[in-house]
Amino acid sequence: MAAPLDLDQLQSFCAIADCGSFTEAARRVNKTQSAVSMQIKRLEERLGQTLLTRDGRSVSLTHHGEVLYERARKMLRTNAEILDHFNDSDLAGSIRFGVPDDYAVRLLPVILSSFQRTHPRIAVDVSCMASEELLNGMKAGRYDLIVFTQGTDHNFGELFRTEKMFWVASHGGRALANEPLGIACGPNCCIWRKDAMEQLDRSGLDYRVAYTSSNATAISSAVLSDLAIGFLPESALQPGMRVIGDEYGLPRLADAQIALTRASHAYGGIYDALANHIVQSMGNLEGAAQVEAAE
Repeated sequence: MAAPLDLDQLQSFCAIADCGSFTEAARRVNKTQSAVSMQIKRLEERLGQTLLTRDGRSVSLTHHGEVLYERARKMLRTNAEILDHFNDSDLAGSIRFGVPDDYAVRLLPVILSSFQRTHPRIAVDVSCMASEELLNGMKAGRYDLIVFTQGTDHNFGELFRTEKMFWVASHGGRALANEPLGIACGPNCCIWRKDAMEQLDRSGLDYRVAYTSSNATAISSAVLSDLAIGFLPESALQPGMRVIGDEYGLPRLADAQIALTRASHAYGGIYDALANHIVQSMGNLEGAAQVEAAE
């Protein structure tokens, strides 16, 4: 019978895949760079395949490396679950968590506050920013776990919630009557903006981007102040907004896909506690804040 793979080697391999650097991976797994290089050499010899390609300072996965990465992460997760099963100590520690501010209005006060009540010994350090920045931060090792909008990068993350996207305006406002129609939205890298602009261009509607911000609160404020109309997922709708009905001729938007991803070390224990709480809580969220249909 073949000997099992070395989990320590797989951990180092996944760390390299996560950050694209032997130097950074060595820091993450608390080893010297030479020790990590030796681990990868032994792992490649064990499997008889080249797993990583090096181009200057950057490192990327080969086809065989991509196949191994997915399976190695499952093995690391299973290992963490086994250890958790036999660990009777209370969960304690700190988690670096990132979330787009699109969801923060709802996620932070409702979901994270309940998590802190049930897990008082787990400190969650929260950063709110755009999904693209969160994914870059995850690669740079700044986060243990993030929630992000999938579509920014389909290669990462566990999709756990799909929401309708709505065109919205200020209740009682006149922005809908403007010609051209003013739109409040995120920057060019925003996946929702790309979809909305493509659909508007196809529809032939006369519009202009009147307000741009990477801050979701600022976009919502522009809508509520009647500076422009906007588009938001269900969980980001706020009182004072009204959903724009089909009779206004605005195009249908793609659903928002909300996913969660984590660093390769962030399995079991405190990380599973937070991840499971977020997935279950957001999955059980009732409909968005009460909004009225446009008249």
